[in-house]
This record gives sequence, C-alpha cells and structure tokens, in this order.
Amino acid sequence: MIRASSFFSDQERKNISEAVAEAERRTAGEIVPVVTTSSGDYDRSEDIVGLWFAAITLAVLWWLRLPQAGPGEWERPVVGVSWVGLLITIGAMVAAFIVGAALASHVGWLRRLFTFRSQMQREVQRSALRAFFEHGLRETEERTGILIYLSLFERMVHVTGDRAVAERLADDDWREVRDLILNGIKKGNPGEGMVAAIKRCGDVLEKHFPPRPDDKNELPNELCIMD
Repeated sequence: MIRASSFFSDQERKNISEAVAEAERRTAGEIVPVVTTSSGDYDRSEDIVGLWFAAITLAVLWWLRLPQAGPGEWERPVVGVSWVGLLITIGAMVAAFIVGAALASHVGWLRRLFTFRSQMQREVQRSALRAFFEHGLRETEERTGILIYLSLFERMVHVTGDRAVAERLADDDWREVRDLILNGIKKGNPGEGMVAAIKRCGDVLEKHFPPRPDDKNELPNELCIMD
C-alpha cells in the first residue's frame, strides 16, 4: 500500500509549497494541503477477507475428502470424519483466516474490495475534520482557512473551508479542485494535480477574500504528511 511519505517526490513537495505561497499572496485565505495514507483502520474488512480465505480452505479440504467414485458407485458413503482430520481442518481454517487478514492489511486493493464506499466517505470526512483542527485552520484571524485533504487508500479528496469561506462558497465550488487532484493522480502526475488544485483554490478565494494591507502568513505553506 502506498505511504503518504513516499507519494510525492522532494521536488513535487517543493512545487506544492511554492504554489501555496503564490496562491496566498493573492488572497487573505490560508491554504493547507494534507496527504494521508489512510483515513480509517477498516479492521472489519480485514476480518471479512480472512473469513473468505477460511471458507475457501474448508471447501477445498472437504472436496479432497470426498470419495472418488467410479461409474455406478455414486451411492458410496462419504468418508467419516476423524478427530485428527477435524483438528487439521480447524487448524487450516485458522491459519487461512490469519493469512487472509494479514494479506488484506498490506494489499490496499484487496481491503478496499471489501470496504463499502459509504464507509470510506465517512472515514475521510471524519479524518479531514480532525486534520482541520490539528493543523490550525480553525485559528486563522478571518476564519478563511481551506483544507485540501487527500486520502490515498480511499482515493478520495475532501476540501473543507472555515466559517467565512463556508458562508460564501458551497461544496460544488470545490468539485473542480477535487477533480484536478484525482485527474493528476490518474495521469501519473500527482504533484502537478495538487499544484493545479491549489492554484484553483487561490482563484476562488481571490474573488471573495482579497489580500489585506496588513495580511500575514498565519500557517506554514508546506505539504502536511500523515502516515
């Protein structure tokens, strides 16, 4: 699974920081880009994968124990179950469950396959809100902070604005910001996508929150990484 710390190159991080500084020179807003490896633990999805592995193992063992009847021998009874065989079966199922759960914890697409999209959306929104407070966006003087939150496991982007921003702009205004990042990732240029999204945020904020004569940079311009 891709880690947030290795998703952007050093040059891309530098370009992102410069884009934030440039966008903030045109507006009184504060823009904070954040990238995280995952917004949730999704332990239940790992358990589901483990159960599937255990069920498949049981089916294979059961098939192997079936008698190999020839023509006219279909009425032969199934081989009886011994205590040793039962213990072997249980042990194999437990081992398969552990292997499946461990595999899902390291293979993103496998765990995502057994995770509902609605659950991922809730986790991204919850984690983005926490990041909003942790990175000081709630403490800007004019309440014009903007969080651009990219969650890699879920492949989702969440843009959140503080009170002054939310009063003038709706969620639809940030749809293009989200799409610029996702399209950049799909094209193999995540850094360019994030830079384009930051510039777009600057364009939107400039119309409603032009820079003040006494405006100052209240928050760092660097990309925030949450592994």
